[in-house]
Amino acid sequence: RTYYNARGFDITNFQVDGVGLPLIWGIQFGDLDTALFEQVEIVRGANGMMTGVGNPSATVNYIRKRPTKAFAASASASYGSWSDLRLEADVSGPLNASGSLTGRLVYANQDKASYLDHYEVNRNVYYGVLSWDIAPGLKATAGYSRQDNLATGVLWGALPLTYSDGTRIDYRRSATTSADWTYWDTQDESAFTELTYAFNGGWEAKATYTHKTFEENAKLLYAFGNPDPVIGLGVAGMSGLYPSRYEQDLWEAQVKGPVDLFGRRHELVLGASTAKASGREHEAFSADYPVYPAVGDWSRLQVAEPPYPEAYLAASTKDWLNRVYGAAHLDLADRLKAVVGFNAIDLESSGESYGADQARSESKVSPYAGLVFDLTANISAYASYTDIFNPQSEVDINHRRLDAARGKSYEAGLKSEWFGQRLYATASVFKSKQLGLAEYAGAFPDGKSYHAGVDTFVEGYELEVSGAITDRWQVAGGWTHLKVEDEAGGDVRPYLPRKSLKLSTTYTVPELRNLKVGAALRWQDEVSVVDLVTVEQKAYAVVDLMAGIDLTEQVRATVNVKNLFDETYLTSLMWNQSFYAAPRSASLRVAYTF
Repeated sequence: RTYYNARGFDITNFQVDGVGLPLIWGIQFGDLDTALFEQVEIVRGANGMMTGVGNPSATVNYIRKRPTKAFAASASASYGSWSDLRLEADVSGPLNASGSLTGRLVYANQDKASYLDHYEVNRNVYYGVLSWDIAPGLKATAGYSRQDNLATGVLWGALPLTYSDGTRIDYRRSATTSADWTYWDTQDESAFTELTYAFNGGWEAKATYTHKTFEENAKLLYAFGNPDPVIGLGVAGMSGLYPSRYEQDLWEAQVKGPVDLFGRRHELVLGASTAKASGREHEAFSADYPVYPAVGDWSRLQVAEPPYPEAYLAASTKDWLNRVYGAAHLDLADRLKAVVGFNAIDLESSGESYGADQARSESKVSPYAGLVFDLTANISAYASYTDIFNPQSEVDINHRRLDAARGKSYEAGLKSEWFGQRLYATASVFKSKQLGLAEYAGAFPDGKSYHAGVDTFVEGYELEVSGAITDRWQVAGGWTHLKVEDEAGGDVRPYLPRKSLKLSTTYTVPELRNLKVGAALRWQDEVSVVDLVTVEQKAYAVVDLMAGIDLTEQVRATVNVKNLFDETYLTSLMWNQSFYAAPRSASLRVAYTF
């Protein structure tokens, strides 16, 4: 399970081709394989503009691979540390003589073990898409994707961090609280249709329908308790079976185009969407609580598998999210541009979850506005405001979903382009507040979490650079500095770094078979969590290296080394448990382009 965050808040809005819903429970279950996508767009701080819902963190938009007019195909194989074998194939091109019908097929398989005890995963990814130019300006596209993740030895929770006296526990980096008999299998399917029509005069209409199905079948083991510092005992486990199924249907229609007014050309966008989501979660929670051996004996430990009762329907919920939106991109003067818009959201929920009624009805009209002023030919100043309406899936101590968090977000800064628009640089300051934002408050006896609404205030600034300094030298980097506080000025969400730095660079030598070398650096300051006492993860830096070269005109080899200096650090302190990140690893990839 993976959480994402930016600017002090969780990222919960993930779109595919601009259409999407918040993730189930705000979590990505199973790795999301990017073989399906051409590129990934991340827009920070603009959820009010992008979707009208969610945190003022970021919206992530995955752009699907589409069929190409000309034939193209590629295949690759890679092998890395811990028997990580990956195969990919991608073929695309016209399917009739006129080229009006095109198609694309993508397949990927990854089979790997792990530096973590017990953990292994096998993943299969399938994707097919057709595109049909029906008439001039009219195009239809339809596609289907499926991803199967079969994982064993999985973590549900992680390692207890302290002994019962508050001292830190020293684990091996491969240590987990899992067992070989655990598994977490997921199947993620998506089918979509899209119809676009380009009118004369620059107007365009688009309608989309997406159906998503997510199924999981899991046998999980969770460890709890703080062991005795002398004898190492005191950790017990809880286990359950969790077969569940979630479905989503998303419809969206949009028109956009230019409007001439007062001697200038502006652009209007109008749209509406409706989304229906349903979930059925079953649970078979074992009444037995297996006991872990002493911490010092956790070398490929095996905890006995307990018996399970029959699974029962623990949660059955439905959500309807309707949205109407509009925006005007205004050309006010040669150097002054503006955007104004709104998102009108209506959210309805029904059903029960673990004995609690999930009925809710919330609605909000969220306006936003922004200005951009060109200071020079290279530098522009901007400022923006958005409302925040953030429906939440977290439950309180009574198993009832929390009300939507509401607030406001402000941002201002400078954007610039250099070296003939090859290098982009920006500096921004931002300020956000959310009232009633879900924050972890404890756990139920079955290990599931409950939350409380906390008024949360974030201030910060970012510096970013991306692009090319020369034809051969590419750079990217960003610095973020945050304050995350409650209404009284006290720190909240201390598990998120307040300062972070990311730098990467590549250099290409075309005359040496297109040799490319690169390096990347990630650094963050300390984070903490309270577990009997305050537990800290000190500041750390991780360095990665890569090198690639053309073996022939059609074959390219690439070597990647991650965590070059073998830095030891905990992956996260979002919860009062954690585990160690991967040590140094290496992989070799060979790709053939037809």
